[in-house]
Amino acid sequence: MNLLPLNLLNFFLSDIRDGLGPFLAIFLQQHHWEVDQIGWVMTISGLTGMIVTTPISTLADIIHAKRAVIIVSALVIILACCLNYFYPIFYMTISAQILTAIAGAAIPPAINAITLGLVGQKGYNHQLGRNESYNHGGNAFSAMMAGVFSYYFGLKAVFALMIIWTILSIITIQFIRPENINYQAARGLSETHKDPQSILDLLKKRSMIVLAITVAFFHLANAAMLPLLSQAMVARGTAGNPGAYTALTIIIAQLTMVPMALLAAKVAQTKGYKSIFIFALIALPVRGLLAGFIQHPYILIPVQMLDGVGAGLMGVAVPGLTARILDGSGRINTGIGIIMTVQGIGAALSPSIAGIIAKDCNYGTAFIALSIIAIIGLSFWLIANTSKSFSKIS
Repeated sequence: MNLLPLNLLNFFLSDIRDGLGPFLAIFLQQHHWEVDQIGWVMTISGLTGMIVTTPISTLADIIHAKRAVIIVSALVIILACCLNYFYPIFYMTISAQILTAIAGAAIPPAINAITLGLVGQKGYNHQLGRNESYNHGGNAFSAMMAGVFSYYFGLKAVFALMIIWTILSIITIQFIRPENINYQAARGLSETHKDPQSILDLLKKRSMIVLAITVAFFHLANAAMLPLLSQAMVARGTAGNPGAYTALTIIIAQLTMVPMALLAAKVAQTKGYKSIFIFALIALPVRGLLAGFIQHPYILIPVQMLDGVGAGLMGVAVPGLTARILDGSGRINTGIGIIMTVQGIGAALSPSIAGIIAKDCNYGTAFIALSIIAIIGLSFWLIANTSKSFSKIS
């Protein structure tokens, strides 16, 4: 089966599903927003994503129109970006980010369902790594273009690139034929399990609970680090061109994530996902401590390389672990949605916590606080993992 359209779809969607990302923080900062105001907008959009992720992921298990979900979501995100650009005022920006959160929550489960439907559980480990590598490669390429064009034309270039990427993603998805998608495999139903489990059954699985709590700690520490790094350097006057500096933070991280995702997929096929997950958890506190104690602008290189290690491994390990835990349940995408919901809680709270600490203390203290949260998450995983009830999942 030709999986090139799926790979290219992941490449083009990379710059769409998260909206403007850290560029929004810089854009709002240039419109004289306070750092805590930016944090609150990100928190509200994150909480919205948290609320809608599980219902939308459940929908991805049920409906057959998975391609339409991606197309509509991409168009909604473009509308939200236009609102942000033309009306950068508090309540309008909040409304735009709520739209972005809803649409962004719909894309990952739809992509995951299409992937499972095309390759099944047998080919999932390998293709999951390719999905992530193309996604990170697309992020790096689009960030590089955004950095170059924003240097010459300002941050408005980022908005234009979003429209181009949307058009390309809509064209690409037409080459994924609906008849090639096995809709039983797409939701994780096996030949012997014809009926899906109830959502309540998923919530009773101890391994799911441990994974969800650990992921929440990870993103509570992780989500604010990238935008906070750019804001810190801009506030200190050491970032040079803000758009180019923000783009560079993304490029370094995403280029690191590409080989990490491929490596994670290869290791998972022989040794499972647990070791990958632990390395991702370790990389995060090290990254935060470096950013907290070293204020030189070039610290972005090791800091964002560690971001690439952590996020690259995590992007493969979390859906892979979830698919292993829920294989045969018929609720794989729902389960991933539950994990993403809990992840969203951490990610939503992270910018506000970091923003308050940065305003009341300083940026260095905020990074150290985030590192402590990451260490708590790592410790919880290691302690919980000693239990025999979780050791079955690799």
